[in-house]
Amino acid sequence: MTKKIKVAIIGSGNIGTDLMMKLVNKGKLLELVAVVGIDPESEGLAKARALGLESIDKGIDGLVASKHYPDIGIVFDATSAYAHKHHNDILQRDGKRVIDLTPAAIGPLTIPPVNGRDNLDAQNVNMVTCGGQATIPMVAAVSRVARVPYAEIVASVSSRSAGPGTRANIDEFTRTTARGVEVVGGALRGKAIIILNPAEPPMMMRDTIFTLSDDVEYSVIEDSVKRMVADVQTYVPGYRLKQEVQFERFGSNRPVHIPGYGDFTGVKTSIFLEVEGAGDYLPPYAGNLDIMTAAAHGTAELIAARLLGAH
Repeated sequence: MTKKIKVAIIGSGNIGTDLMMKLVNKGKLLELVAVVGIDPESEGLAKARALGLESIDKGIDGLVASKHYPDIGIVFDATSAYAHKHHNDILQRDGKRVIDLTPAAIGPLTIPPVNGRDNLDAQNVNMVTCGGQATIPMVAAVSRVARVPYAEIVASVSSRSAGPGTRANIDEFTRTTARGVEVVGGALRGKAIIILNPAEPPMMMRDTIFTLSDDVEYSVIEDSVKRMVADVQTYVPGYRLKQEVQFERFGSNRPVHIPGYGDFTGVKTSIFLEVEGAGDYLPPYAGNLDIMTAAAHGTAELIAARLLGAH
């Protein structure tokens, strides 16, 4: 039997429960042994009990007291940015590797197809945000073929797929995503906007990415974008372009003024995405949560391989 790394999830909400189902059904080098929450009646903890997992309703203190805790190598935190800071202090003290699904951004920002293998030795790895996981690959696709002075992303998600944790993290979402657009995506300046759409029936995640880049051939950018889409589809099959990439060229006769940068000349690229979830636990329209949990799961598998000496 293949040796596995024991893992736990803190957070029994939508993200934690979807991640739980991925680990149970698709885990290769990871063995989920405990799910942690604070509400004993939560659906996530009930599902964990039904699956024969240790269900802990006393938060981080309950996890530390668990019989499994000494053997756990990786802990996923799917709570809130505020709570994660406290959790991380305890987990780092005890030598646990941490994968942070909140916007706390204590550890290095990680987007699997862009820098997924760069941070495997970090004690805490941050998965940015759902909007970041969807849009930063597109910014990176442009920045790897042209300098990008400015990039702006708009992530639109169904309000049904935004639970209490997501709503509590809106400010952190915008700051962390914008930082990820710059640090990981390669833009000199980034901006992020999130929209919670109450439409019925619920809409799938939609993302719009605008970049202003140096003047290169449209085909060079388009090819890079489509290659990056294919890379993301290896772990999120429902990730796709909603329409063809659009371009507009700005010459010296009509530059765009960017506050803090000055007059811009070059190419504006507009990318429109749709993200359909795999339906492991949540409905397919919740692609915003699916891309987050898929990215965290994939990153954890790489870390487990490193810990087991496979890579």
